[in-house]
Amino acid sequence: MLKLRRFLADYKKEVVIGPICKLFEAILELLVPLVMADIIDVGINTLHDSGYVLGRGALMVLLAAMGLTSALFCQYFASKASQGAGTKIRRALLKHINSLSYAELDRLGTPSLITRMTSDVNQVQQSIAMSIRLLTRAPFIIVGSLVMAMTINLQLSLIFFAASVLIALTLYVITRKSVPLFSSAQKKLDKIGLITRENLSGSRVIRAFSKQEIENRRVDAATDDLARTSVRVSKLSALLSPVTYAVTDAAIIAIVWFGAVKVNAGDMQTGDIVALVSYMTQILLAMVVVANLVILMTKASACAERINEVFETKPSVKENAIQNISVNEKCADMIRFENVSFHYNDGKDVLTDISFAVPRGATLGIIGGTGCGKSSLIRLIPRFYDVSGGSVLIDGADVRDYPFAQLRRKMGIVPQNSVLFAGTIRDNMKWRAPDATDEQIIAVLKTAQAYEFVSRLSDGLDSHVEQGGRNFSGGQRQRLCIARALIGSPELLILDDSFSALDMATDSALRRALKQCAADMTMIIVTQRCASVREADIIICMDDGRIAGCGTHEALMRDCGVYRAICLSQQSAEVSA
Repeated sequence: MLKLRRFLADYKKEVVIGPICKLFEAILELLVPLVMADIIDVGINTLHDSGYVLGRGALMVLLAAMGLTSALFCQYFASKASQGAGTKIRRALLKHINSLSYAELDRLGTPSLITRMTSDVNQVQQSIAMSIRLLTRAPFIIVGSLVMAMTINLQLSLIFFAASVLIALTLYVITRKSVPLFSSAQKKLDKIGLITRENLSGSRVIRAFSKQEIENRRVDAATDDLARTSVRVSKLSALLSPVTYAVTDAAIIAIVWFGAVKVNAGDMQTGDIVALVSYMTQILLAMVVVANLVILMTKASACAERINEVFETKPSVKENAIQNISVNEKCADMIRFENVSFHYNDGKDVLTDISFAVPRGATLGIIGGTGCGKSSLIRLIPRFYDVSGGSVLIDGADVRDYPFAQLRRKMGIVPQNSVLFAGTIRDNMKWRAPDATDEQIIAVLKTAQAYEFVSRLSDGLDSHVEQGGRNFSGGQRQRLCIARALIGSPELLILDDSFSALDMATDSALRRALKQCAADMTMIIVTQRCASVREADIIICMDDGRIAGCGTHEALMRDCGVYRAICLSQQSAEVSA
């Protein structure tokens, strides 16, 4: 929790004034038993004066009103600080997550990150509010009650100390056993988030295979596991209140018993006994608050640890601090791979000894079987991952020397999974170029073979796009993503299996349009279709993370058995030849 205190830097006033208000309320609360004792001992037993009793009663009402006002001010400051800090934590988390490379995101996992940004931050936010409201008040009430008890009768105050030690020991034991369980519960909540996300995103597949019952059992198993851990935590937490009440009630009985003896002996007055019982009751209530606060802080500590784990995760792909680097834009090769190797977190190479060059304005086709490393290869170009060995050069400069903005400004990327964002078609088209005009948008839509269906929509460019583009077919989403990448005329266009949902006629028309409208653009087409790369200037055939062949279609058909096998499996031998 202490590592997150930096997010309260803008709320120093609230963090200071809030506890002071609560402290003032606690002082007023400690004065009430003294006034009550005065009413009994002086107003009733000695003076028998109803006016005196009413006057002291009015004083008690005034103390209560002042305490309520102070508590309301504290509540306001606590809410302002906790909500503000929670907002800052979420913003900082999102900013930090966006700075992480794909390697760190793969390790942390999307469901876990969602849980940390929502549930965990909410828990920390609640703990901040409760800390401001109660962290100073409860201990002050306990200590204050002990001190006030000592001023009334030193011998009976020993009962207070004994009760406080027993309750504190109970809190320590239960807290020590609860912390690991809270951390375990949060991890199991991550698992439920993962299963839920899979079920929601893959609901059609689940229904198509009639796997609803199996998925229900998966969810039941995960929720039961979480429930068992939560029950264990709850059983431990449930011990706090009854143990606290038992110790406090025993202390009150002892106070009344020994206090009655002292009253009969004339060593104490009746009002003192009432005051001591009131102070013991205040200690009880404060201890219950402390118990609940300990549970809350234990949960918050586990959540804060998970949040700090994200903040402490450093991106493996680090950006060059220089704003812009000088490059040779007349360099003959737009892209060059030199002895590149690459592996993911497991350490096993998925790319080995990759070397090739792509001249400026040329079209490179990358083809190969599933899992051969095609997508991994092109993810090295925009530095989504860093190479494990060798180097990737753009315009003669290593991509690791580029600042991210300068590097990625050069390219338009269409990822393997076509993703559109909620809004309108126009909003999505302006991602690369916010100042793009409708004419420019329509031009790229025509190139991407998307204008035909967009023009038929009642709202045209203002047509609504649902989250992920669910209201469009797979082929329509791919064409819209291609159009989005073409906005702003990037120097390099990367199409990662972006024709997979297109029919052969649309695929052919799109490739012709790209060749005509983007003649000066260097293009990389990743695909499993021979037809999509047949006319590329250079074709690389990948096999098990290595280059099996490199050249034109005709050369590879003649010299590369892997490429020839792929083509022959997709079309007749006569057409392939």
